Amino acid sequence: MQQPAAASGFPEIRVPAALTFAGLAAGFLAGIALKDTAALAPLLAVAEPMGSLWLRALQLTILPLVIGLVVTGISQTLAAAGGGHLARRAVGLFVAVLLTAGTMAALLVPSLLALFPIPASAAQALSGGAADAGKVPGVADILNAMMPENIFAAAASGAMLPVVIFASVFALALTRVADAPRRLIVQFFEGLAAAMMVVVGWVLMLAPLGVFGLAVSLAAQTGAEAIGALAHYILVVSAAGLVVLIGGFVVAVVVARQPLGRFARAMVPVHAVAISTQSSLASLPAMLAATRRLGVRESTADFVLPLAVAIFRATSPAMNMAVAIYAAKLTGVPLSPAALAAGVFVAFLVSLSSVSLPGTISFVISVGPIANAMGVPIAPLALLVAVEMLPDIMRTLGNVTMDVAVTSSADRMMGEE
Repeated sequence: MQQPAAASGFPEIRVPAALTFAGLAAGFLAGIALKDTAALAPLLAVAEPMGSLWLRALQLTILPLVIGLVVTGISQTLAAAGGGHLARRAVGLFVAVLLTAGTMAALLVPSLLALFPIPASAAQALSGGAADAGKVPGVADILNAMMPENIFAAAASGAMLPVVIFASVFALALTRVADAPRRLIVQFFEGLAAAMMVVVGWVLMLAPLGVFGLAVSLAAQTGAEAIGALAHYILVVSAAGLVVLIGGFVVAVVVARQPLGRFARAMVPVHAVAISTQSSLASLPAMLAATRRLGVRESTADFVLPLAVAIFRATSPAMNMAVAIYAAKLTGVPLSPAALAAGVFVAFLVSLSSVSLPGTISFVISVGPIANAMGVPIAPLALLVAVEMLPDIMRTLGNVTMDVAVTSSADRMMGEE
């Protein structure tokens, strides 16, 4: 979901999504065509290191970017919540939707994967190497992981869960600091996040080459079966987003008390813009027009909808949890209820920090911490990011639907008080 820089204060990052997808397709074609031929070995000698180095560069950027975005995103959310009764009502609805969406995915996606398993012929190769399943982490293991003895040692070891929690607590503590030093600290983390976004953008500019290298190696091992595995992944992750989209209609009917047909008709032009642009920000004028047709007061819509575009992505916890759970299934990592609960918690926190970012960057910095918190290797993400442009359509559709539904709900609640 590409966004202009003005939406968030961060530099504009252009991600070559189409070229990345083309690199994936070209890698598959080359690997399949050259499988069991003499020409494959020289190609793999170049492609495998190229894919591996790109994956390492991607992993290198995640931690500092996440720290900067978590502090900045939570600070912005807390500032918005202090903007009056309507702002608090809207932020409360945002929080409720995000937590519900993440919990829904934690329940739904394992059930979907049990009913429709990942194609076995491609799962091992697509996983980037299966992990040792080991024991299922329990509540005590998760709690110990949340509270390390040394936060710097935890960061150095790549333990994302305690780092995200520490950054969140740090952002909360800033609310008790005087205004001048608080602004300086927040500006520092905004600068850190902005600089790291530029670095991530540089790494993702090389994604067509990195994904090509990974795809060649995968196709050489599995042939065309990997294509079926990626299609399976797209359907499962999009299903989680579809539930959020349907949930937007439920919120509109039950909470905002909008007639179903009226709400559906109002959303048609919004969905048309969302599909064509894959951008919540670009859909904002259409969303404002939809609220007018639904009878929402202009004062409410003009405040809540821009706020939603700035700090609210309804599908992020659900679809990011779906990706992490899918990666767990690929790598054979068992997920206990405690691990899923930790994933939901981190998905909620990170969703506040990855708004107004291009979908590919949001995918990288959002799913990595969730997977890490659940004990899931992030190697599969390197290939899954290549097809993110397809589930991203469902992300945008679910987001704009819930934005309008929550705005209508906030307006009705304010009218009843």
